[in-house]
Amino acid sequence: MTTGVRRRMGVEERRQQLIAVALELFSRRSPDEVSIDEIASAAGISRPLVYHYFPGKLSLYEAALKRASDDLAGRFAEPHEGPLGARLLRVMRRFFDFVDEHGPGFSALMRGGPAVGSSTTNALIDSVRQAAYDQILSHLGVEEPPARLELVVRSWISLAESTALIWLDGRRIPRAELEVQLVHDFGALVAVSAAHDEEMGALMRQVFRDEPADGPFLDLVGRLVALAS
Repeated sequence: MTTGVRRRMGVEERRQQLIAVALELFSRRSPDEVSIDEIASAAGISRPLVYHYFPGKLSLYEAALKRASDDLAGRFAEPHEGPLGARLLRVMRRFFDFVDEHGPGFSALMRGGPAVGSSTTNALIDSVRQAAYDQILSHLGVEEPPARLELVVRSWISLAESTALIWLDGRRIPRAELEVQLVHDFGALVAVSAAHDEEMGALMRQVFRDEPADGPFLDLVGRLVALAS
């Protein structure tokens, strides 16, 4: 009879394991509700050993958040191929994949709390928002956005966040509908801004010029025309 031997992990490998375990627990409950004892038990090690790799609970939470924020920021990366509406729809699907997978952690992070309210975690949240902002501008082909465009893009990113948080509270609207609605919201924000500014009008015409008849932006136009008729 052979006896199994537990492999000894290196320092960095163990740190990454603890981060992965913490993220898995955060996907089911708010970080504030997860104890170091639970993380240690799930990782198969003792509580003191967790503190050997992370000096405190907050440092482990910040490390887990760093991994999650890198993951979330990466979901906004999209090849510059095809019409903008279809690109944004793919981005929204990946964004909601993340929200779906990390619901309680995402909710606690965005709403704030003792475990996630440090300056480090706030900076990580801001970095995700900035990554999303930079990605949208790159798809629009704009390097130095005018004030109205910056307002539109940052407002839309905030809207996506708040929509996801509300959706998590009961999931009363089908997720796929919200993904399309958020792309419509972007088109609507651009259109309203274009009604007040010719530079935004030129941008809107550029976006709509490449939009196919079955794309989300022209779908929105058709819906609005039908409402007005």
